[in-house]
Amino acid sequence: SSNERTSGIRKMNLLRRCKSLKRFANVPRGGQLFSSVPCVEPYELVRYPITDVTTLSSGLRVATEKCPRNQSTATVGVWIDTGSRYESKETNGCAHFLEHLAFKGTQKRDRDSLEIEIENIGGHLNAYTSREQTVYYAQVHRKDTAQAVDILADIILNSKLSSQSVDRERSVILREMEEVYKDTEEYVFDYLHDAAYLENPLGQTILGPRENIKKITRDDLLRYIGTHYTTDRMVIVGAGAVDHQELVKLVEEKFAALPKTPAHPFERVPAEFSGSDYRERQDDMDLAHVALAYETCGWTDPDTYPLLFIQAMIGSWDIKQTGGEHSSSKLVSAVAGKKLGEKVMAFNTIYHDTGLFGIYASSYEKRLFDLMHHITQTIPNVCYEVTSDTVEEMRNQITANLLLSLDTSAQVCEDIGRQILTVGRRLHPTEVITRINAVDRAAVASCARRFFYDKDHALAAVGPIFELQDYQFIRRRSYSLVR
Repeated sequence: SSNERTSGIRKMNLLRRCKSLKRFANVPRGGQLFSSVPCVEPYELVRYPITDVTTLSSGLRVATEKCPRNQSTATVGVWIDTGSRYESKETNGCAHFLEHLAFKGTQKRDRDSLEIEIENIGGHLNAYTSREQTVYYAQVHRKDTAQAVDILADIILNSKLSSQSVDRERSVILREMEEVYKDTEEYVFDYLHDAAYLENPLGQTILGPRENIKKITRDDLLRYIGTHYTTDRMVIVGAGAVDHQELVKLVEEKFAALPKTPAHPFERVPAEFSGSDYRERQDDMDLAHVALAYETCGWTDPDTYPLLFIQAMIGSWDIKQTGGEHSSSKLVSAVAGKKLGEKVMAFNTIYHDTGLFGIYASSYEKRLFDLMHHITQTIPNVCYEVTSDTVEEMRNQITANLLLSLDTSAQVCEDIGRQILTVGRRLHPTEVITRINAVDRAAVASCARRFFYDKDHALAAVGPIFELQDYQFIRRRSYSLVR
């Protein structure tokens, strides 16, 4: 019958797909991350969409993934391996400046035309800059994918960058800086990076210093594009209702003028961690804000997975939440139950070749000493106190968070773009879950000892911090087991 024939075809396609995945599942691929990959059963892999990746003759990579829940819409974007980390002291702020100018007009479309065109197709155009990546992306109906790719290519290749636009956005960025520095948490993390990576580009802010913004010129921005916007440092990503071969053809046509090599020499500066602290005492502030961090590892290190467990174990809490005193996290329970502060949060920031893991907290002036006592007790104690039961609880939480983070086409695009730029390929969700499932108590304890036991730290603190312990006191706590 026709139903039997259809069923047979589906089974054959499934087997064919599994055979093509067997190589992906069992062969380790370059870098530390792939030296001890738990075997992924091919039949497990077919539970999730597969990412198709094509490298064009120019070196530009095109990656797509269909999202079963997105049959009508698509996200397409350009992920570029550049950000504030790849700027010099003199050019710090250029990447973010270009993000602001992206939608201000090209050789083909002026600012108004660009806005009207996106509005007429009901699309959404956006961009963002981080320390290591710059991203431009569009969310559109599937029938408008070609138009979105044309717009993105036009922005990347033909931005006008008129002197008038540069001056106008200069004022906008300076006002944005003022808003950022009203958010204490935001600038404490900037201070933390500066303390962690002294005199290293990774310690620079994304927005750049005020004096740079005031003097950046059109020529500076053009030079930055010529240095960093090359095919080997880009990946074009599509997710949702996207056909891979159609996108490949579009990219070949629209991005043909993208240079293969930089117009100006560029050398990556390796990250170099510095154990230091930054303290800014402001007794008129209501709360003291403190971020304590240790150096960890980059994206390709196997310990990226145990670190997820440690982050989940330490947890986070905000005074706006309820029930913190009953948390499974000892730190959260202490902060909420003893009213030691208004917020506590474990963070885990990962870069190409380094990372920062630590705890951010806001506290009252008279409770800061006690809060730091608990924080500096929590991190080294992970080396010894982790149990198998706790690891199992955290495993469920981490897996759920992973799947929830891949719920939309925009989230899938971000995941693909980041992974291809940092790891060199897409990590299939089943592979990631398999790695998470391979983490046990011993792996978590070993990871904690590697990064936290008797190690230098970086610290940033702002506010009424008279009660904050000095650097050496906190340093000694890294090898003291205090229950």
